[in-house]
Amino acid sequence: MNENVEHRVPVLIVGGSLVGLSASLFLSRLGVRHLLVEKHASTSTHPRGRGNNVRTMELFRAAGAERRIREAASVLADNHGILQAGSLTGDDQEWLFKEIDPGGGLARFSPSGWCLCSQNDLEPVLVRQARAEGSELRFSAELLTFEQDADEVRAVVKDRETGEHTRVRADYMVAADGPRSPIREQLRIGRSGPGDLFHNVSITFRSRRLASVVGDRRFIVCYLTNPDADGALLPVDNEERWVFHAPWQPGRGETLEDFTDERCAEHIRRAVGDPGLDVEITGKAPWHAAERVAERYGAGRVFLAGDSAHEMSPTGAFGSNTGIQDAHNLAWKLAAVLDGSAGPALLETYEAERLPVAQATSARASARSGEHSHPGYAGSPGPGGGRKGGMLTVALGYRYVRGAVVGADPALPVVPEGMGLSGEPGTRAPHMWVGLDGKRVSTLDLYERSFVLLCDAGHPEWRAAAAQVAERLTVRLDAFAIGSEPGADLEPADGADWAAAHGTSPEGAVLVRPDGFVAWRSEGAVVDTEAALHEVLTALLHRG
Repeated sequence: MNENVEHRVPVLIVGGSLVGLSASLFLSRLGVRHLLVEKHASTSTHPRGRGNNVRTMELFRAAGAERRIREAASVLADNHGILQAGSLTGDDQEWLFKEIDPGGGLARFSPSGWCLCSQNDLEPVLVRQARAEGSELRFSAELLTFEQDADEVRAVVKDRETGEHTRVRADYMVAADGPRSPIREQLRIGRSGPGDLFHNVSITFRSRRLASVVGDRRFIVCYLTNPDADGALLPVDNEERWVFHAPWQPGRGETLEDFTDERCAEHIRRAVGDPGLDVEITGKAPWHAAERVAERYGAGRVFLAGDSAHEMSPTGAFGSNTGIQDAHNLAWKLAAVLDGSAGPALLETYEAERLPVAQATSARASARSGEHSHPGYAGSPGPGGGRKGGMLTVALGYRYVRGAVVGADPALPVVPEGMGLSGEPGTRAPHMWVGLDGKRVSTLDLYERSFVLLCDAGHPEWRAAAAQVAERLTVRLDAFAIGSEPGADLEPADGADWAAAHGTSPEGAVLVRPDGFVAWRSEGAVVDTEAALHEVLTALLHRG
């Protein structure tokens, strides 16, 4: 066993599931060298975590992965809505909602859309994409120990196949190591929230006849409510591969061994309402629904992301999406600090921004479980969730009222009651179709590797100021002048008014962060544009 192998990287990521892999992809896109270690030998083989919301797909679009993810998810592209039924053969059936985006209204807000891609299909895409961008990913690699001081994180990683130990030195570590996070435990970071909500056994099975029973009801999930055999049915390929979530009661002494193949098959037949249904059990995996949020999002040079930071009820698929968005928020800040364009205090805004989002989203996820009478969930919609903030508002409309923003109102709720996205500081920047170098792109496609200043082509002083400030602060800042006149960088499609869409005037400007959130907005003319931009960026990057 070689104890003398040493590895030095700017960032060490622990955990190679959806959040860790997303963090790796985002960091590589930003040019940050890192190492990801995952104790399992491969990506997930169980179909779960399938709902990728519109904000997550926007991030994958920016990272160049959206097309490949949709190709991997093509078999379920026509599945929409949630069905609730006493059985699939009776008359007691009700669509909780039939379309994710009825009427196509989402197109006003985003160039992307929801995508039903199971974890076992999504993770291999992220692996390929991350490695193509230069990521170093090690599977069968387990974190054994770590320590940190004011200068670095030192970790020992074991290769579970060879037994070799590697000493890793990193500037920062990202803990994407799941809900039972040993890293969080070592950091002594507590969690708050109701705790366990319910327990299920996820059963994968084959059935050739079930497709004919389902017919043309192309649901995302069907909640089957027979009190003697309730559960949730999910299609994997709409033909013969399926998943059934059966309630599990460990508090009443029920063990996983009690879920024999025979019991599972009979439970599925009763739930579906077809006693002669062919059922071949192919796998079982326990999972636990909970609502907990970490009291801190890190300590020193170590940061939590995903399930290590928050657990949420599965209804609405908010958990994995919130985790992927954690990783995206953290990635650009790590990149800015590591390249010297920002001070270390910028990393403190990660918790200031993401922890309130997790608290609001987890409450909404639990409330939605109550609204949908999710099998196994015994709670009810409460004041923490209720119907305040619909799916799209929670997924896309949340805002950062504190953090790396200037001009946000800290008195506003993190999740608004209605959908806006009109350029307010702390919100995701508005989507507009524009022409750029002869191509039709979304303004969201401009945001990934730099700050972006949007200004009117009739006021080129903003663009000149951006160039001067970028040079003085050694910050990557791209400026785009919008309009139809000569010299414009972007031409709005269909004559749209970019200034009105962003809540400013032609004399004003909007500064957008690399993650696509509005950092600052000038609603009118400024006497000294260069001084204003310099002051704002200095404050944002905590370099004062």
